[in-house]
Amino acid sequence: MSLPQISHQSTQFADFLAHIFPYKVQKISINAGFSCPNRDGTKGVGGCSYCNNRAFSPQYTATSKSVTQQLEEGILFFARKYTNLKYIAYFQSYTNTYGTTNELLSLYNEALSYPGVVGLIIGTRPDCMPDSLLTELEKIAKKHFLLIEYGIESTNNDTLVRINRGHTYEEAADTIRRTHNRGIYTGAHLILGLPGENKECILGHADRLSELPLTTLKLHQLQLIRGTKMSLEYEQRPDQFHLYSVEEYIDLCIEFMDRLDPKIIIDRFVSQSPKELLIAPAWGIKNNEFVVKLNKKRNALRS
Repeated sequence: MSLPQISHQSTQFADFLAHIFPYKVQKISINAGFSCPNRDGTKGVGGCSYCNNRAFSPQYTATSKSVTQQLEEGILFFARKYTNLKYIAYFQSYTNTYGTTNELLSLYNEALSYPGVVGLIIGTRPDCMPDSLLTELEKIAKKHFLLIEYGIESTNNDTLVRINRGHTYEEAADTIRRTHNRGIYTGAHLILGLPGENKECILGHADRLSELPLTTLKLHQLQLIRGTKMSLEYEQRPDQFHLYSVEEYIDLCIEFMDRLDPKIIIDRFVSQSPKELLIAPAWGIKNNEFVVKLNKKRNALRS
């Protein structure tokens, strides 16, 4: 599958998919029961300091359910609202390339064999992508839509140590290039507002990411989630954190976009965590609502 060139940031991820597929597609989140190397002791324990996976896993995903069952339930959920959809299986929770090649391929192929599933999105860490697995993923990408999303979170190595990521930015950059060179759509994830990062540091992320062959980028504001190490850090040292208001964050995102290579499609700007888990900031705004506000402000600045 050739990689289309879509060259402006106003393009939404849905438009990107519409460029590829002649029909509407919907992501179905999958929790395949993976762990992470900085949770199981391989690289560390406790996971990333900001992470509580319950904050972004839909209710229909559970490790006790098979991939097939989760797809069935997810498709049933969306079929009530929409007709004539096709689906992308989104392996979302934790590190979805952290296993043996045979185990991973079995799960990916189970998803691809489900009726109506036309592709995969695989979320993972940049230090969990060996060349041997990339070789197999390259084969999948020649037959099906495939996007690999890497959690970078920051391009600052001091920050990555502070949040217990367990990898460097240089590892992330190398893995993104290796993935792109296999003809696979490649995405990244970045958190804006991590402790210790001021505005210039955050905008510097845009400069560094612009040097990489990324197809998509997911941004979201720092959120403090109950049950995380970062929430305890916030209780002890709130002066180390700057929690953006919606308007401040809109301004930050506009400046970030102005620094970012316009060929990179920004898939998301904000994330919503369940109210019972969220400590702050409690914006109560969805990504599409945020995009409307951002575009209105950006257009006003340009007029």
